[in-house]
Amino acid sequence: MPQSHDVHIAALRQRITEALAVLVPHGNPAELYDSARYCLTGGGKRIRPILTLLSAEAFGVDTDDALPAALALEIFHTFTLVHDDIMDHADSRRGRPTVHVVWGEDTAVLCGDYLLGLGYDQLSRLPSTRIRRVVRTFSDTVSRLCEGQALDKIFEERRDVSVEDYLDMVDRKTGALLQAALEIGGLTGSADDEDLLALRRVGRELGRAFQIRDDLLDLVARDTRWGKRIGGDLVEGKKTLLLLETLRIANNDEHAWFSRIIEDNGLPPEDIPEARDRMERLGVLEMARAAIDRHSDAAVEELVALPETDALEQLIRGMQARAH
Repeated sequence: MPQSHDVHIAALRQRITEALAVLVPHGNPAELYDSARYCLTGGGKRIRPILTLLSAEAFGVDTDDALPAALALEIFHTFTLVHDDIMDHADSRRGRPTVHVVWGEDTAVLCGDYLLGLGYDQLSRLPSTRIRRVVRTFSDTVSRLCEGQALDKIFEERRDVSVEDYLDMVDRKTGALLQAALEIGGLTGSADDEDLLALRRVGRELGRAFQIRDDLLDLVARDTRWGKRIGGDLVEGKKTLLLLETLRIANNDEHAWFSRIIEDNGLPPEDIPEARDRMERLGVLEMARAAIDRHSDAAVEELVALPETDALEQLIRGMQARAH
């Protein structure tokens, strides 16, 4: 892939970051606006808005015209993180204290609500003849993502979660927003119904690859930018693909060792290295790497029928290999 695509993606990331930095006014009460500004200027890979801009560019739209849609997707993503952090009792996000830790839960809830409204405001600024369809796609995504988050919480209490259940949850909680980013980008331009279907398929495969990569990095990340406790998912007893596949293939003593994570609602932190070694011996970590490659390849294959997607392919390959 040409190096110019990397340069272009970096330039789009910078453009998005600069636009987010000046989006929230200095209003009253300060706690509300300061917390919203804190969220939007907290860094991040900006994957979703970059997907939107690259998709729009593929269908003949200038960055300036598609930027409100890209910002709306990133604002909505940020809103979900604020509320997720409350639900998960998370103390940090991207190396900083979470909003509810700094300002309290009440302000964090209102901050998220404000961000959701701000996202819709950005959509209203699109110079698109298909604005109603854009808003409908965005609203459907809100519903699907809430369904995914609800399932994720329900799975915490269920002991019979299957790999298929997990992937269905991922398609909603992670894939839906990536699908929306690509589809809305296409809707700002000349994408027809067949193009939009292909973009949704790209987003679905990309969502699965992205989440499985997250599950894997939670256990093996070495990059300091990961910013989370290694093995945190197992400590919390989360039913990730790694744990579900381990329980599916493990026999006898191995199965009993990992079953206690479900029974005890988590694993002691000091047992994380042993859990990683056991999963490595069972081939689960290699299976996860293969799944990431498989879903990433499927996403790239769906791009073939679309115009001008070299930069999108490069972004997908970068996501496939990310270390944080």
